[in-house]
Amino acid sequence: MSRTVKLIALKSSPAFRWTVGVGAGVIVALGLVLLYLLTQATDNRELYERNYALLFGLNVAVAVLLLGVVAWITLRLVLRVRQGRFGSRLLVKLAAIFALVGLMPGLMIYVVSYQFVSRSIESWFDVEVESALAAGLNLGRATLDTLAADTGNKTRQAATQLAETPDATVGLALERLREQLGASDVVLWSASGQLIANAGESRFLIQPERPSVQQLRSARSQQVTTQIEGLDEVVPGGNGELGASTGPPAPGVTTAARVKAIAVVNNPSLNVLGQSRFLQITTVLPASLVANAIAVQEANRQYQERALARGGLQKMYIGTLTLSLFLAVFSAVLLAVILGNQLAKPLLLLAEGVKQVAQGDLTPKAALKGKDELGGLTRSFADMTQQLADARSAVQHSMSQVDASRANLQTILDNLTAGVIVLDVQGRIQSSNPGATRILRAPLHDYQGQPLGQVPGLEVFAKDVLAQFADYLSNAAQTLAHWQQSFELHGAGHGASDNAITLIARGAKMPGTEEYLLVFDDISDMVSAQRAQAWGEVARRLAHEIKNPLTPIQLSAERLEMKLNGKLAPVEQALLTKSVKTIVDQVDAMKRLVNEFRDYARLPAAELVAVDLNALVGDVLQLYHGDAAGPVVPVVAELDPRAPPIRGDAQLLRQVIHNLLQNAQDAQEGREHALVTLKTDYSDSSHRVRLTVRDNGAGFPEYILKRAFEPYVTTKVKGTGLGLAVVKKIADEHGARIDISNRVVEGIVQGAQVSLSFGVAT
Repeated sequence: MSRTVKLIALKSSPAFRWTVGVGAGVIVALGLVLLYLLTQATDNRELYERNYALLFGLNVAVAVLLLGVVAWITLRLVLRVRQGRFGSRLLVKLAAIFALVGLMPGLMIYVVSYQFVSRSIESWFDVEVESALAAGLNLGRATLDTLAADTGNKTRQAATQLAETPDATVGLALERLREQLGASDVVLWSASGQLIANAGESRFLIQPERPSVQQLRSARSQQVTTQIEGLDEVVPGGNGELGASTGPPAPGVTTAARVKAIAVVNNPSLNVLGQSRFLQITTVLPASLVANAIAVQEANRQYQERALARGGLQKMYIGTLTLSLFLAVFSAVLLAVILGNQLAKPLLLLAEGVKQVAQGDLTPKAALKGKDELGGLTRSFADMTQQLADARSAVQHSMSQVDASRANLQTILDNLTAGVIVLDVQGRIQSSNPGATRILRAPLHDYQGQPLGQVPGLEVFAKDVLAQFADYLSNAAQTLAHWQQSFELHGAGHGASDNAITLIARGAKMPGTEEYLLVFDDISDMVSAQRAQAWGEVARRLAHEIKNPLTPIQLSAERLEMKLNGKLAPVEQALLTKSVKTIVDQVDAMKRLVNEFRDYARLPAAELVAVDLNALVGDVLQLYHGDAAGPVVPVVAELDPRAPPIRGDAQLLRQVIHNLLQNAQDAQEGREHALVTLKTDYSDSSHRVRLTVRDNGAGFPEYILKRAFEPYVTTKVKGTGLGLAVVKKIADEHGARIDISNRVVEGIVQGAQVSLSFGVAT
């Protein structure tokens, strides 16, 4: 299953859907909770001021998180498009459409809301509102100051009335003053701050609050001092008042605001020590006045605070709007991806399946379980793929059987000793087996698709084979299913070898095709063995039939000479002596010839042991350098010091070297620059040692090259033609390959050479 199918299966798994759903739900829930907190904070000033930094940080964090999720989804879509994944462009279009659907209206609302919030907040802090609040605050302060000044004047007048009142009766006077002035408390203090008399609330206190030294000093210097107290003690939500008041308190306000006035009572006659007394009158301020003043003051304070924090408030509102926009965009993109996946999933399955089928992959394909048309299409495609897989499996089974049969046939052909070549009607090589390459000693595989006649050394063979096929096909009756013919092949160039090939070939036309089948086998060894056996039999019979009468002939001639010696005239005596000598010489020559034939027929079997060829060559060459006058033709040795020992019979190898050296010297007799070169070479690749004898003679005629190893084939007048035949027979005993050729330089024959290749002793 490919990566796309695996990915689709993963996305279709319940665990994946549950994970994505929970993650999206958490993010959306977090955003909604934050929106709720933002709206609550903007309506609650204290909550807003206390948690401004936390709310702002959460706002930024959620916005960044949502932006990251949207960016991640966008990046995945871009990567899918770049990878060329099927359905990626559809997902991009769906995501873009849903994103635009969510973004454009949201962006429009965002812009309008942004302008509305900005201008609304700015309108809250208008200059006229600020001036009105300042005027109301000044008015409240002026009213309180007026009430305080009025209370001070009344206190100074009351102090004048009490100037002549003694301390003993001052209590009644204080009670009357409290009732006249509507004060909540009246106290008379001595110069040292000791309570003399009081009336009102202070009577219920064990230790009434004394005026400070600073207040007494100020009253002494200014005759009267006033002070408004208790404005900070106003508690919202109360329903009573502290002390008496001239009017009912404002609903929901508990007031303790009062005006306290201290005036000097100057009447020394009433004071034994002559010190002044101080009259303190406390009047409760009207609750409504205090409430209005405090309301104006509180409104001004809140206005100033919000004026200072309006930048943060504006950011908070804008942050709320931005977060809402991000939520809308995120929801749109997420919805686009989810719906796009639902729409593209069947198409992706089909596309991946088609791609796999096009690549030859007919493994079972995934299918959706939905009941819609796309799900049914995936199931039909999966069924079709399964049917194709079954059909291909059957075909592959049949092909495997065919391949097995072909492999078996090829194995048979590769292991056949016979050569097999398939040719087309133009004679081009279509195929060949290793047997053909081995027999013809030519790299046929390198010439596949080329005419057989272009293979070096096979020009004549190819021509004769095509002629046989033409003659065979021209026979309309074609009574025979094939033709059969023997061929004799020789090496390319000006040479021959012991493996000059004798072939028996058979040809036929391949049925149902325009190709020819050529089958051939190498019968060279058979022919060579038959020839050797025949020549051995001839030599044996010649030695037997000819040698027996030669001795009586020689003895009869010698006896005739002995009986007639001295009995004939000088002329007849000379004729007799010459005739007898001729008879004896010819008999000796015939004996030598018979002995050579006998030796050829009676060559001993080779006893192969490890032989140092270089040392053996050196021993043989000693015989060719022993004469003081030197040999007729000099012999030069080029021995390879790397040559290892070979498997051979030293005695037979000496005979081979003697025969080759003698032939090389005889071929250069009477020629200038005569020289015989005897060379040994070791091949690392083939692990064989080659012995080569080379001369500078006239070379071999072409007809001699083709039959050089047959007995009685020679160019010498006095030769028997058994030298190379003996060498060939000894080479066969050693399992050595022998080659004979002319040395050609720039088209001119400059001598001949004979080479033998021996196996290395193990």
